[in-house]
Amino acid sequence: MTVITLGPEGTFSHELARKLACDPLVLKPTIHGIFAAVAAGEGDGIVPIENSEAGAVGETMDGLSHNNLAITAEMYMPIHHNLAALVPADKIRVIYAHPQTHEQCSRYIERLAVPVIHTSSNASSALEAKKTPNAGAILPESAAAIYKIPIIERNVENNQENTTRFVRISKTPGPGCRPGKCSLLIDPDTDRAGLLYDLLGVFARRGINLTRIESRPTKRGMGTYVFFLDYAVTGQTDEALSELMAITTVRKLGCYPKIEVPP
Repeated sequence: MTVITLGPEGTFSHELARKLACDPLVLKPTIHGIFAAVAAGEGDGIVPIENSEAGAVGETMDGLSHNNLAITAEMYMPIHHNLAALVPADKIRVIYAHPQTHEQCSRYIERLAVPVIHTSSNASSALEAKKTPNAGAILPESAAAIYKIPIIERNVENNQENTTRFVRISKTPGPGCRPGKCSLLIDPDTDRAGLLYDLLGVFARRGINLTRIESRPTKRGMGTYVFFLDYAVTGQTDEALSELMAITTVRKLGCYPKIEVPP
């Protein structure tokens, strides 16, 4: 099966796909492009969905909202960032960084006290820094090696336990073998006091652990939101889902296993 993920070469998504021995592998310049390719039946996708420091990846959340695709697996990868440049640190006049990378390294970048230009990927940061005089980039080690940019300082992330969760997306649900987690998209068709309390109560009464709840604007107007829920699979999850669907509009995003990432 073809796997589609974020490129160019040197992104964390590309590094993860290589660790998982994905072949053939197709790289797209944006997460939106990955969703479009998967929706067109070109293969499965691997996209980042949340980071322990910066939170949800908005492009992925919106892609799940607007495309009828399924989550079929999740993967966790430690994330370490580095300052790389062709000039010494005191000569750097601008930094290129992906927005999520910027947030994950915000304290270090603040101390550099130079302007930051956002890019579409960590690999794009490397390409821009290489062609711009007196520029640096915040990069994974793999990108610095691929684009031959010396690393000036390693592990500049805010938290040394920095981790990104990735998911595999597909046009069809996974086979359902030994799923550990399920994901839902809730799109309330009403606005009333106590609605969120009622929705969460469906799980609380059955002792089902909600591992994540995230709201995103519907883009239908101010004050309207959809909710993403992840929950641990138990013997009562089907019963909970039936009750939830009687209360509000629910789209099942999939039940799936965790795939261990080789070091």
